[in-house]
Formats: sequence, structure tokens, C-alpha cells
Amino acid sequence: MCKIKRIPGLILGLMLGYLIQAQPDLSSYNCYSMVAGKLSTTDGSVFLAHNEDAGGERYVDWHKVDRIGHQPGSFITFEKGAKLEQVQETYSFLWLQVPGLQFSDSYLNEWGVAVASNQCLSREDKPQLVDGGIGYYLRRIMVERCKTAREAVLLAGTLIEKYGYHSSGRTYLVADEQEAWLMAVVQGKHWVAQRVPDDHIAIIPNYYTIGEIDLADQNQFLGSKDIITYAIERGWFDPYKGKRFNFREAYADPGTLDGLGNIPRHLDGINFFSEKQFNYYDPFPFSFKPKKKLAVSDIMTVLGRHNEGTQFEIHPDFNLGNPHNLDIKRICDDSNKYGVIAQLRSNIPDPIAHILWVAPKRPCTQPFIPWYIGTKKIMLEYSRGDASMQLKNHFQEKDIMGQTKGKAFHYFSDYADHCDANYKDRSVELKAFKKETEKKILDNQPVFEQIFSEMYRNDPAQTNGMIDAYVTKWAAFTLNHMREMADKMK
Repeated sequence: MCKIKRIPGLILGLMLGYLIQAQPDLSSYNCYSMVAGKLSTTDGSVFLAHNEDAGGERYVDWHKVDRIGHQPGSFITFEKGAKLEQVQETYSFLWLQVPGLQFSDSYLNEWGVAVASNQCLSREDKPQLVDGGIGYYLRRIMVERCKTAREAVLLAGTLIEKYGYHSSGRTYLVADEQEAWLMAVVQGKHWVAQRVPDDHIAIIPNYYTIGEIDLADQNQFLGSKDIITYAIERGWFDPYKGKRFNFREAYADPGTLDGLGNIPRHLDGINFFSEKQFNYYDPFPFSFKPKKKLAVSDIMTVLGRHNEGTQFEIHPDFNLGNPHNLDIKRICDDSNKYGVIAQLRSNIPDPIAHILWVAPKRPCTQPFIPWYIGTKKIMLEYSRGDASMQLKNHFQEKDIMGQTKGKAFHYFSDYADHCDANYKDRSVELKAFKKETEKKILDNQPVFEQIFSEMYRNDPAQTNGMIDAYVTKWAAFTLNHMREMADKMK
């Protein structure tokens, strides 16, 4: 359970302004994620959902990377200089790239392994690193080399124990069509992972949510063998005080656990899905059984929330109705760059079994568009192309926003900013478009998938081009609407 320190309710209101000023820079509290086990969803899918947040102006690229063969003796060079021998062949994947940033990319590979992450600051100040450690490449290597989520977690753990993790701390969400894991990583060589029960969902803002652990139960937990003994050595856990070891209490930066950047939006997501309603001071569960089985539309809704119906909801006339860029962070916030939902399924043909639903910039006003794993080409307006070159230049880009003018992401981003300037009035039309578009796509999805499945069973060659045509149809439809909106802004 995620325990919140008890403060009398009246004092919360009186101290709110002070607490906001006393918080660490809230730009550290941005991303928001959840996973849903296969028995918690209406169609047996496993879902991994994520709002990616990052400060400043950022560009988002879409890529489809094919399988790549590598020469014997070739190496990956990490961003700080460490090297890892390359494998003979790496798998195909969809890649959402935020150039210049180390921890903002999301992935889905051909086997249905999906990876995203949330920053979770740790208290570690004496990390062990080899040649600068590993960071950016960790998630990419998972999808390049792994067929299951468990395999990906174990590989990531091996790399962390070999090189050390060079950032303060992070929780990776790793899922496949059968199971989902949260993997908490600490700067240096320590990590722990917990499996989400099949009939549960798990929600995480920007603090660790893994509490008590049992590494003897490897069906549910994985991690560094010395995760407890190291905490004892550092004085973060005293085994003689009669309490069980709690990972988040031992390893988290204490400032994150009481953070107004974390608790309100964590609470908002939990109460949106949970039969039991929690309050600000309750211990929050690592995972829980939802009050009803989830459809992808339910997750689309929660990723666009702003604490509606809670004590943290703003008055519709405040700030011209703009719920973003406030002191208390929302699930959908000012720094959102994209919302993404990986829908992972085992009961239909591979090319359409796994989907990345992507809402560029603002999940509250932009529709989620499906990108099937069988996609072969990304629409030119959404991608700069040549994924290998984009990887090579990931940290070298100059004036990325200027270079990419005319690309789709600019239309989504510019209109989101325009909408925020008078959200109360301007969001009405966009929200209506979002709702209508998502309904059309979701209504059409089973029809398309049935036709594709029947043709694929009879002759896979007949389906060549079907997925690209379907994906491009909806991507173009949404982009054209944004262009029309942009013309109205002029």
C-alpha cells in the first residue's frame, strides 16, 4: 500500500499555498501511467497506458522499425560511453520518439511487448556506475531483444546490475498479451519488479508504488538479491523496528511521497476505477480490482482527466477554464506531449493483435488514433523517416521545432496551445470532434478486424496494404481536421 502521512483535513486547506511553494520543482512530476491485466478488461486485452510529459517545446516522431541484422562483433554505445555487444538480429517495433530526451520514448514490438516509464526520484546518492551506466537505451533493448514482458524485465535487471542506472530513479511499465509488470529502478545497481494480478489494474504517477516485496515468490516479484541488505547498510531500513521491508519507503526520495504533484492525480485515477473510494490521506493500493471491466474507451477517458469531481477540480471560470499548467498536477497536464495506450491481444492474427492508440499532445482534446503493429509505413506527415538516422542523431538535434515545421505534431501542438488560451470556449468543438472520431473508430474496429482476419486466414498475401490504408485513413482524417482548425486560428 502507498501510505500518505496523516495531516488533519482543515490544515490541508490552510497549508495548500505553502505546500505548493515548498514542493520540489513540479516539472519533475509529469508522467502518468496505468496497466490493466487481461481479466480486468472487456475483451481479454492487456492494456499499458501512458501520458508522456516533458518540459518545454518538444517534437514527437512516429517510426516503424523493421527487423535488423547486425554484424558479428558490433556494439551498442550508450549515451555516456558504455558498450554492449549487439545481438545477431533485433526485432521490429513501433517507436514514439521525443528527440533530445533520454526517457520520453515509448515502444511496442512485434511480439506485443510494450514499454513506457515514469520518473520516480530515489534517495540514492552513491550510485555504482560502469562507464557512465545505462539509461536511454534500456527500454529500447527490451523491445529489440525480448518476446515477453518477463523476459524484458529480467534482461533490464541484468543490464542494470552490470552497468548501473545513471538517472535518479524510474518505474518502467512492461507488458505483453499475457501479463504486466511495474519495474522500479534506482540509480546504481538496484531494482525490483512486481507483477500486476490478471484481474487488477495498477496506476502510477511519479513516485514508486511497489511496497512490501517477496523475492522468493518469483511469479510475482523479481529484483536485486541485495535490495533489502543494501537498504539496511545505508540506514534506510531498520529490521529491528518490527516493520516489514517496504521498497518505496526505503528507496524513494521522501519529497515525492507527499508531493502535491503526485497524490491528487494518483487519487483521481484510483477513484475513477475503484469501487472503494479513497481519500487524500489513505494508503493507496499497488493494484486493485476495478469496479467494472475496462474497455479501451475507459482508458482514453481517464488519460484526459483534470481532477473533475474532486476537491482539486478548478472552477470553470478560473484561468479561462484552462485546467493545465496549474500548481497541482493533473493526469492531463500542460506538459503532455502525447497519450498512448498499448492494446495487447492473443486471440487474433499477429499483424493486428497489438495496437498503439496515440493522442498527440493533449489526450483531453485529441482523439486516440490506432497504429497496428502490422503497420509497414508511417504517413509522411507524422514521421521524419529513416529511423536509424533519427536514433543516431537523437541527442544531436538542433532547432528540432524549426526543422519539423509542417509535420503533423505541430498542428496538434499549436492548436492545443491555442485552445488553452481560452479553454472554456475553444475546447468545446475539439472535445466534440474527439468524442465523435473515437466513436467512429471504435465502432469500425471490429468490422475491419473481422474482414482482415478472414482474408488473412485464407491468404495472408491478400491483406498486403490493408493495415497501412486503414491506419493512414484515420491519421489523415484527424490531421486534416487540425489543419482546418489551424486555418481558423489565422
